Amino acid sequence: MHLIVTGGCGFIGSNFIRLVLAARPGWRVTNVDKLTYAGNPANLSDLAGNPNYKFFKADICDSALMGEIFSANPDAVVHFAAESHVDRSIAGPEIFVQTNVMGTQVLLESARKAKVARFLHVSTDEVYGSLGPTGLFSEATPLTPNSPYSASKAGSDFLVQAYHHTFKMDTILTRCSNNYGPYQFPEKLIPLLISNLMEGKQIPIYGDGKNVRDWLHVEDHCTGILLALEKGRAGEAYNIGGNNERENIQIARKLLELMGKDETSIRYVEDRLGHDRRYAIDASKIRGELGWNPKHDFESGIKSTVEWYKANEKWWRPLKKG
Repeated sequence: MHLIVTGGCGFIGSNFIRLVLAARPGWRVTNVDKLTYAGNPANLSDLAGNPNYKFFKADICDSALMGEIFSANPDAVVHFAAESHVDRSIAGPEIFVQTNVMGTQVLLESARKAKVARFLHVSTDEVYGSLGPTGLFSEATPLTPNSPYSASKAGSDFLVQAYHHTFKMDTILTRCSNNYGPYQFPEKLIPLLISNLMEGKQIPIYGDGKNVRDWLHVEDHCTGILLALEKGRAGEAYNIGGNNERENIQIARKLLELMGKDETSIRYVEDRLGHDRRYAIDASKIRGELGWNPKHDFESGIKSTVEWYKANEKWWRPLKKG
């Protein structure tokens, strides 16, 4: 199997590449990444010299360059590359539309022309909008995105569905809940709070801190993606969730406990514009059809994540300075 992975130097992409090369030793991976602020070659420095791994620094919006890369006749594509931070999408929506919508279209067209056997697009539960106090997102939930980021991801989802319907491409969509774990860029909630506490700084919490997210360990997400790639049904979407709903303030208090701090370290800040109140995923489809089950419970997963950031200051400190 020759696999193209886009955005493979990012948080989830790098964890996925590492999983594939360990679990499928006969596979070859070509990593295509523009190396924006969130794409870090250090995430995969341990793969230097691996004969089954190749890296191209490239922009997925460059159709000519994508055509060259796809001329190597890959068997499948796993598409992670995206602008993904909601706050940045509020400050500057244009790049989100350019990368997430136009970039996905370029990749789909390149894959179609190269007759790639399968195209898996990694999306987000944020495309579903916001839940009330009860209920779960299923694959049948209508897409009602509320931020420029989630709107751009919904646009890319629709393009993937359109290429399946119109051109009969073998496509798969996966939509995940909030990820956590090693190599996550420190603008995201959990690594930001951990690193701030390590630096002796206060930790910022939006609004009243009661926004709810479903937390999924990145390694469990990656095993779900690999299963969907190998066994998923063409044209289908699969939700991947951790069944770990937590309020943001609960996450903060858990990290304070693990790091020996008290609530004087919390600083409440003005809420994000259009902040969705609650996300929660029904992952019964991927569990039932593909046999996926997460191996990380939240208590052990968050503890090991704290330990990873403590042990890898040399990785995250330069990113925060930058």
